[in-house]
Amino acid sequence: MRIISAAKLNLVACAGAIFWAAATLPAHAEEVGRVGVDWVGNDIVIEALADPKVAGVTCHISYFDRSLWDRVSKGNWFEDPSNSSIACRQTGPIVLGDIDTSAGGEVVFSEGRSLIFKSLRVTRIFDAENQVLVYLTHANEVTDGSAKMSISTVPLWQK
Repeated sequence: MRIISAAKLNLVACAGAIFWAAATLPAHAEEVGRVGVDWVGNDIVIEALADPKVAGVTCHISYFDRSLWDRVSKGNWFEDPSNSSIACRQTGPIVLGDIDTSAGGEVVFSEGRSLIFKSLRVTRIFDAENQVLVYLTHANEVTDGSAKMSISTVPLWQK
């Protein structure tokens, strides 16, 4: 009979916890484009985001990325604007996983837009009556919410 040491058991438990945490985190977006908008180096970034629980749906989000020069000249070092846009499309056969069907939906992507207090989020909401997935991009802030948002829809057509 082989005895496993407590240290090895702890290592296996930690690895399992890390794997579980990674599996439950929102999706990761991949940069697919970057367009310069002025001479100080500010850019519009475009990222592709595959929905982790809905196979066959990809969203593209765009947002403003401030340059170091812009941050220094305006004195606001730690924050990017809340402006964003989203477009989602069917990119393959749609297979719904275990999605949240509540009215509040489920965050599928989140990325910091300031040092601590603001994030850019993509929330998926299932419109059961119309058989549509609604994707909302918005800023989430601790104290002051933002009215800057964009939505995109993906119909769940059955043939």
